[in-house]
Amino acid sequence: MQNLNVDVSALAEDIYGLILAYGLDILGAIVILAVGWWIAGKLERTADAALARVPHMDATLRPFVCALLRYAVIAVTLVAVLSQFGVETTSIIAVLGAAGLAIGLALQGTLQNIAAGVMLLLLRPFKVGDYIDAGSIDGTVEKIGLFITNLKTVGGLHVSAPNSQLWNTAITNYSRNTTRRIDITVGIGYDDDMDQALARLLALMADDARTLDDPGPQTKVVALGASSVDLSMRCWCNSGDYWELFCDLNKATKETLDQAGISIPYPQQDVHIHQVAALPPD
Repeated sequence: MQNLNVDVSALAEDIYGLILAYGLDILGAIVILAVGWWIAGKLERTADAALARVPHMDATLRPFVCALLRYAVIAVTLVAVLSQFGVETTSIIAVLGAAGLAIGLALQGTLQNIAAGVMLLLLRPFKVGDYIDAGSIDGTVEKIGLFITNLKTVGGLHVSAPNSQLWNTAITNYSRNTTRRIDITVGIGYDDDMDQALARLLALMADDARTLDDPGPQTKVVALGASSVDLSMRCWCNSGDYWELFCDLNKATKETLDQAGISIPYPQQDVHIHQVAALPPD
């Protein structure tokens, strides 16, 4: 019984010694982690506010820089926490190198997204606010992150697209150029006056203030179809006016041709019936 009391007393002294030896280290590590995490968030918000006041600061690059600062502070904080327990810096670097290699092999797709995000920010095929079409993905770019790009579709849906998917796809940027060309094809009847139709459609486009004078609008005969003579209407406008002008011209084209008595024929076919004399009986 006396030996048991001695063992318990020795164990209690050992535990007390461990608490004194490592308790402060654990508490210090918790404090460092909490403070570092708070500083990382605070620095990200402060940098975002500061960059927002910088003239001509690209809205695409701003969130990327802020996120990079946050992750850098978190990485330094983790190193400081490990050093609190007496881990050597060289050991940390070696462990991080080995872990980075293992994680890199396991998360190749994720690293591809990061690399693609960096390339998208450097080469700038699009920026925040641009409307793009990338194969099965289309919408207005809202944010370009380290891993994904957020878009908003015409129908108001939110799309999160992996950066690697965008980087490996041909991208059509509808907002990059300041002007766009409108192409409208309309068919008229073979018995209608082509010259009159061309002149009226040309005047229709020229009279709209949204069409540009250089290059000016054009009307051409582009095809002799099965049931109509196809006319092409072409004009240039500012990119912001494209859809409204496109829809308005379609409506006005129908009204203009109706007023001129020019028809827009339905698809039709001529059927010729040949009567064949009956064969004489055998």
